[in-house]
Amino acid sequence: MRRLPAQNLASRSVDLVSLAECVEQFSSKTVVLLGDFVADEFRFGEISRVSREAPVLILKHRETQLVPGGGANAANNLASLGARVLPVSAVGNDAAGDALIAHFRRKRVNISGIIRVKGWTTPTKSRFLAGWAHTTAQQVLRVDYEPQAPLPDAVRKKFLQQLSAKLRKAHALAVSDYGFGVARPELVQQATRKHKNDLPITLDARYRLHTYAKAGISAATPNEAEIEAQHHTTIGQDIEQLARAGRATLATMKLQSLLVTRGRHGMVLFEADDQFTQIPVHGSDQAVDVTGAGDTVLAAYTLALACGASPLEAAHIANIAGGLVVMKLGTATVSREELLDAIRGEASGTAR
Repeated sequence: MRRLPAQNLASRSVDLVSLAECVEQFSSKTVVLLGDFVADEFRFGEISRVSREAPVLILKHRETQLVPGGGANAANNLASLGARVLPVSAVGNDAAGDALIAHFRRKRVNISGIIRVKGWTTPTKSRFLAGWAHTTAQQVLRVDYEPQAPLPDAVRKKFLQQLSAKLRKAHALAVSDYGFGVARPELVQQATRKHKNDLPITLDARYRLHTYAKAGISAATPNEAEIEAQHHTTIGQDIEQLARAGRATLATMKLQSLLVTRGRHGMVLFEADDQFTQIPVHGSDQAVDVTGAGDTVLAAYTLALACGASPLEAAHIANIAGGLVVMKLGTATVSREELLDAIRGEASGTAR
């Protein structure tokens, strides 16, 4: 078994001042987000008693919150980080779709690329959280509502028109594929064919990473479980197995960089020329809630690359953003100011 080069086993350092300067440029960038919009619904209730009908808790409903999830969360994070976001997606003519459209209108995001599809269901993840007064609510059940039919061909054609037009104004394209039919490899390939090769195209794909091998993707941000599924393996603590799988994906997809997120173990960055860098988790390794953290990583990594950061610099920025968002409850975002404060705090030695 070939051993990894010793220099590749340690994290390479970066200039934190340069990272801050990069983040300061976020507000000057325009990013197109192609992805599956999902509504993340949180239903909070207090435990009143145990049901007489079955051994289950009865929750007294207190409130319901609906926030952007999936590709919509990636778009939301891009907006919170200061970028001008041009989303291309679809929602149904339903309450969840109405809520997502209303959210982005309030944030003054251009919604012309979000297509309303009659008779289609906006993918919705409904989480039920239980607790007593003055305690942290715990998730006890999740119910998913998914489309029962694929998107019509006419809608797919509109995606191509919207994507092609919006890319003319963009500094980067982020693709968020949650498997609901909006993001597709052939769509990315068709829309980017006429654009300059130095446009960063990043990908976060839940189920079919390698199908984008011919789509011109420059960087991908899968989590470790997605890499395991792609290569039919189990990584665990076997860093050499992770290295083999990561290098295989990098080569198969002809990527400039591959950033694999590993939860409390931080991240691993793969680059050309056999570069392999481990990045320790930022902040505490005891996450409060990892829901949607991958969307934050995709947003921060894409924006950093759009600003001209190296993959290593972009990975450190994404790592800090991810470390911040997992300390928040529910599907959350990180603002440009929060990210800058964290980087400056680390540079001055006052990071918490």
